[in-house]
Amino acid sequence: MDELNQLATLGLVLPSPAYLAGAILFGIIGYVAFRRGRRTSTASLTWTGVALMLYPYAVSQTWLLWAVGAGLCAWLYIRWN
Repeated sequence: MDELNQLATLGLVLPSPAYLAGAILFGIIGYVAFRRGRRTSTASLTWTGVALMLYPYAVSQTWLLWAVGAGLCAWLYIRWN
């Protein structure tokens, strides 16, 4: 437990379960979009899938993860057909 306190003083904390669930969920959705975009040669699906898979690495707040993910999924829903 002392190690976790030392890491917290350095600014390193474990992500919340909501953050982990969102990162996994949006990663899976991004992978599906990427595969469909490659199969149908649709650039917008391919790049939206890549964005969904990679943006959790750049976002540190849970609310921002879910907001950006919801926005990208809405864009994906519009462009799917």
